[in-house]
Amino acid sequence: MMMTFNQAGEALPVNDDAVSDAQEEYTRIGDMAKSFGVTLRALRFYEDKGLISPKRDGSTRLYTRRDKARLKLILLGRKVGFSLRDVKQMMDLYDPNGTNIKQLRLTLEKSERQLTRLQKQRAAIDEALSELSDMMTEVRKQLSERAQPTAIAS
Repeated sequence: MMMTFNQAGEALPVNDDAVSDAQEEYTRIGDMAKSFGVTLRALRFYEDKGLISPKRDGSTRLYTRRDKARLKLILLGRKVGFSLRDVKQMMDLYDPNGTNIKQLRLTLEKSERQLTRLQKQRAAIDEALSELSDMMTEVRKQLSERAQPTAIAS
């Protein structure tokens, strides 16, 4: 089996011929972590949870294009607040030969729920910011009043 290695972020050469499994390019764990800004521990954790499945060459983890695509989805999902369980459910429904209607429906349903949660959080944060700003204005006013020298009575 011929293996070629590349940096995780490098563009792969475009070729009209189908790339066989034997010629697939692999990325080592350190390069993968560096490219995606995650720790080695995070990659191992995602592997333990069944989110990514790198190939093994002895104790060396070798990541494929599929693993890279899945990691991008994991990180996007985490960024918008999905649990790893949600991300796994959505990714596991993917069928490269199917219509993926079930996957798309589940993704839309979970996304709508998460969007509602995030909008509620934004409203709560906006309210907290407003209250904090009002309190700071009042504190500045009190500080200004107390810092002014009192007029001397003649």
